[in-house]
Amino acid sequence: MLLASRRSLGAVLTAGLFALAACGDRSATQTPAQTPAARPQPNPAAGVVNLYTARHYDSDQILYDGFTRATGVRVNRIESRPDLLIERMRTEGAQSPADVVLMADAGALWRAEDAGLLQGVRSEALESRVPAALRHPEGRWFGFARRARVVAYDTARVRPEEVATYEQLAGPRFRGRLCVRSSDNVYNQSLVAALIERWGAERTAAWARGIVANMARPPQGGDTEQIRAVAAGACQVALTNSYYFLRLATSEDAADQAIAGRLALSFPDQQGQGAHVNISGGGVAANAPNRANAIRFLEYLTTPEAQAVFARANNEFPVIDGVPMPEPVARASNFRADPTPVTVYGRRQAEAQRLLDDAGWR
Repeated sequence: MLLASRRSLGAVLTAGLFALAACGDRSATQTPAQTPAARPQPNPAAGVVNLYTARHYDSDQILYDGFTRATGVRVNRIESRPDLLIERMRTEGAQSPADVVLMADAGALWRAEDAGLLQGVRSEALESRVPAALRHPEGRWFGFARRARVVAYDTARVRPEEVATYEQLAGPRFRGRLCVRSSDNVYNQSLVAALIERWGAERTAAWARGIVANMARPPQGGDTEQIRAVAAGACQVALTNSYYFLRLATSEDAADQAIAGRLALSFPDQQGQGAHVNISGGGVAANAPNRANAIRFLEYLTTPEAQAVFARANNEFPVIDGVPMPEPVARASNFRADPTPVTVYGRRQAEAQRLLDDAGWR
């Protein structure tokens, strides 16, 4: 795969399991169970932690098993979409068994916070390990893994310098040549919220109108589908989270590797504000019955052991320094990140959605 230099502003790359919660939700997605011999045995005296998670990655079971191995605490897990988890907790009220809430976007964490479903906690470990820009100032949630919203492009048809900034995606060069997912996707909402904070509403609105004008097709599918569309020739560029591309690049499937090999990633604005960064993160539920274990779980997610799992198993970037990463992830992590605090994304989410609607981004 073609490598773009930092001068060209494109930092570019070459190419679990669901345990049904004791509090019970048979409608949640299940993944195959590990054999008993492969699972760490909890210590009944250590208790439990009830996890409500919108992270949909089977590899997260490695984290849960690691926590149980380290503490003896059993992890009960409910997995669903962010809004369904929030509605469930609202319905459960003060009787909710949720101890920890995990979300895959700062905007989704804000929704849970705004609904009064998270409580502030003080933890020296969390406050010292998680950078201030990646956590709530009152300890209502903390970021545990970073992902960048970047540009995947066809190296045969696009030069690195043509995708050096987010602004270029809305220019006439890419009229009818851009693939992007829908405006109700929280990743896009958070990017637009960050741009409003950076540029102001008027300039961001003009950018959104340019994105709509440049769409090669109506928004459809997830980030992986946007990448595949570029490889298939349906478009020349696409917005995607970094780990989706890395997942294809490191896949054992030769077809996935071939897709990544035809494309490259640009991390925009390397000579300016930096590439937009979002987080996966979590907080302690407002009515957590196992509060102490909930805090222990959040603290575990910031240990070098757990941070390495985020990088190794899901191609995300750690939030702490010095964590060993697979070579493709390590290479991709060497970029300038936008320092805007991620709390902005939720605060400006409604404004971002109105702006997207007005621009005709469906």
